[in-house]
Amino acid sequence: MSEADQKIIEGCVRGKRIAQNRLYEKYAPAMLGICMRYARSRDEAEDILQEAFIKIFINIGNFRSEGSFEGWLKRIMVNTAITHNKQNLKHKFHSDIDEIEETHLSGQENATNDDGAVSIPKSELMRMIQRLPEGYKMVFNMYVFEQYSHKEIAASLGVSVNTSKSQLSKARKLLTSRIAKITGDKKIKLT
Repeated sequence: MSEADQKIIEGCVRGKRIAQNRLYEKYAPAMLGICMRYARSRDEAEDILQEAFIKIFINIGNFRSEGSFEGWLKRIMVNTAITHNKQNLKHKFHSDIDEIEETHLSGQENATNDDGAVSIPKSELMRMIQRLPEGYKMVFNMYVFEQYSHKEIAASLGVSVNTSKSQLSKARKLLTSRIAKITGDKKIKLT
């Protein structure tokens, strides 16, 4: 960690607004990206981001420099997003795929890479992930992006390990189907 980062953290521990603003300005854009994966809209992601930064400022004195500071921030973002979703879910785990809103690309060409892989704009892939049913989205994000084990996911969400595995499988199948629909490539497989 740089000396400048250490000073910002020390200022935040002392409750200095300037240090808090610097910390927020430095990390908020990247942390918003994490929140966007768990939220249904940008407004909801911004709410999660704000909740998480409040927790960060309250608990920053607990950071012990044993790991990466950014990793510590990410963990708080993810946990805040999980808590937010648990509190706001009416039906945690959907299994009725017929209810899912379909994603359509309008006027975007999908180029193929030199290796024959189809590229999809990051923003479109993000929208696809955001439109997954809540249970699918939570498990997919935690497993793929945060690299939680199914055991950790199950404990965090209060579901069984088998439910976590099932939700991940269903999320992958749904994303594969949506990507295939957009690209016209029926051989796509998410690993």
